[in-house]
Amino acid sequence: MAKLGGEYLRKLLHEATVRRWARAARAADSTDLPRLRAQRGRARRLKAHLDKLIHVSESRLALPMIGSTAFPKPHDSDWAWRPELWRGPLPVPGMSSVESKSMLGREVTLFHDCQRSELTLRQLRNRREADLAPFGLRLDVFNFDGSFLSLVVDLPEEAARDLKRKHLLRVDTIVEMEKPLEIFARLNVKHGPNVEQIVHELPLGAEDVMVEFDLAYTKLNEKRVEKIWLDLIFEGPQMNQVTLRDLTFSRRPRADL
Repeated sequence: MAKLGGEYLRKLLHEATVRRWARAARAADSTDLPRLRAQRGRARRLKAHLDKLIHVSESRLALPMIGSTAFPKPHDSDWAWRPELWRGPLPVPGMSSVESKSMLGREVTLFHDCQRSELTLRQLRNRREADLAPFGLRLDVFNFDGSFLSLVVDLPEEAARDLKRKHLLRVDTIVEMEKPLEIFARLNVKHGPNVEQIVHELPLGAEDVMVEFDLAYTKLNEKRVEKIWLDLIFEGPQMNQVTLRDLTFSRRPRADL
């Protein structure tokens, strides 16, 4: 009984709080400025918590399950990751006439040198039975007057922690496109003042794509690894639509030679 009473009181308190904010919102046009400024500060703090709650709850309640980190990976992987754009809904799901260095979420940035941007970038919901990732990323390119177009994904600190030259870093993606397009994946590892780069072309004509970057052939200073990011470089992208249904990373030690 005490538990039921506590739940009832919490419900009453919640409804009273909602009514109070509803009244404040209705009166915002006529509220005196000092009080309105204080309300705005409290509302912003509340909104930050509400946005996080909405993001996490939608991640857990939708199908395919938003927030999912499940994907095939080598059994001996010591780190694996799916970026947030493919895991859960973003506060801003897309943009048009995308300027260079525009970010979608906290980890994905678009770079180009177009004088006039005719690019759109948006997150979309995956609904196919085969999809493990809840969301995908769609890039629409119309007229393209630039010389390069790349999508940069920043990897988290965990990817760089204890990184060794014996490691293989694997990238898996599912790519759809309107017409054939060359896409290159370039891994960048910053160690001290230097950046090691390894480039692979994604196999044309394949939907499920996997590439592995072998750090054994680099001059990586294992004691100074600071940051890792991946460039996806699109060659001749004009008048095309590219959809990345999933993008995942994993890391594993290579077998001893």
